[in-house]
Amino acid sequence: MISKSLKETENIAKDFIKNIKSSKGALVVGLYGDLGSAKTTFTQFVAKTLGIKEDITSPTFVIEKIYDIKHKDLKRFIHIDAYRLNSAKELSVLGWQTTVSDPTNIVFIEWPERVVDILPKDHIKINFKFISENEREITICLGKIRLKIES
Repeated sequence: MISKSLKETENIAKDFIKNIKSSKGALVVGLYGDLGSAKTTFTQFVAKTLGIKEDITSPTFVIEKIYDIKHKDLKRFIHIDAYRLNSAKELSVLGWQTTVSDPTNIVFIEWPERVVDILPKDHIKINFKFISENEREITICLGKIRLKIES
């Protein structure tokens, strides 16, 4: 999908949440892309869609932020920024196994490539690409299914 505005990015986030399915464990979403490619912006819109009223900022220095949500299948929104982590072991000390085993958790992780060896193999991958000042390409990969819709 090519997003040409914040409103379009918000609509993509709303559609994403509307179409998620529950799973055995937490729903883990890896946000891949360079700085400034809209990973945090997308996360903010997802959080808003889930009813979170707090300001969502990237947890770069605290690594993880947890928000309670009221959703039919989900209870906690967990936002992780792995940029400062050097290995998956560092994520383990935050109770990663407990987090991913709980099907009422939705986890958004920025810079997942830094801890990819600890992520579930079937985690959702969303790739963000900077096109221009006002355009971003957003590609959502669901397991073996890759969706890329250009508008």
